[in-house]
Amino acid sequence: MRYLNIRMKLSEKEKFIYSNLEKGFEGETKCDQLLESLQEERYVINDLLFEVNNSYFQIDTLIISQGVIHLLDIKNFQGDWYLEANRLYKVSNQNEYKNPVDQLKRCETLFRQLLNNLKQTFLVESFVIFINPEFTLYQAPMDKPIILPTQLHRFLVDLNKIPSKLNDKHKKLAQKLIALNHSKNPFTTLPSYDYELLQKGVYCENCKSFLVSIIKRDFICKNCGHHESIHHAILRNTEEYRVLFPNDKITTPGIYDWCNADLNKKTIARVLKKNYTAIGNTSSTYYQ
Repeated sequence: MRYLNIRMKLSEKEKFIYSNLEKGFEGETKCDQLLESLQEERYVINDLLFEVNNSYFQIDTLIISQGVIHLLDIKNFQGDWYLEANRLYKVSNQNEYKNPVDQLKRCETLFRQLLNNLKQTFLVESFVIFINPEFTLYQAPMDKPIILPTQLHRFLVDLNKIPSKLNDKHKKLAQKLIALNHSKNPFTTLPSYDYELLQKGVYCENCKSFLVSIIKRDFICKNCGHHESIHHAILRNTEEYRVLFPNDKITTPGIYDWCNADLNKKTIARVLKKNYTAIGNTSSTYYQ
């Protein structure tokens, strides 16, 4: 979505979806950084998608400790919100939103079924983490598994107080959960796009402007002045091409056309040979 947002014009709905994805990712990344302070022995696994009895459910962060598994649902909501009759509303627009506590309950129920299928017995505790410091929730019930921004530090301190020593049983469970994870979400929908409609060229990795030019061995952005080595820029754009067109072969002519810059094909070939495995030794050589 980041790549498409730069290389094509997204609809308002697509921009909204993309914005929510960025906010969610930002919140999860911030939570990951905070969890690095955890002591003792624990496995922390992110971004899991499971299927149990034909039902899919996602877990943002799963923490395996000695005798308990914590499921964390990270929300990066901002502004003033309130709960009324178990329904979540935003004060600024009075719109109703999905109550993350209800979603968490479903997730926890399905995860318990998954553990049961694996013949594993663990205490499971789940929490909705509102991580944005500019989030306020009015009428928050005390009996719900909600961690507000002002409670987050204390939550981590309390978690750290719980002794945790892991053994081979915990390791095997972690490995099994990772193996069961679905790497592709069947409900993910991307905007329709094809190669011809996407803007070609190297853009600035800092400000995303296409106003870049080559000076000596660097791409230099005319908009923000950022420098990026030609080698790194070719690699970055090759990876972008690989993500957007996973079924297409990576070739020197293909990356040359994708970069659409004042580059020598021999330079591109050298970078690809150094960082990928060349298949074939003729003009039809491609890289993996």
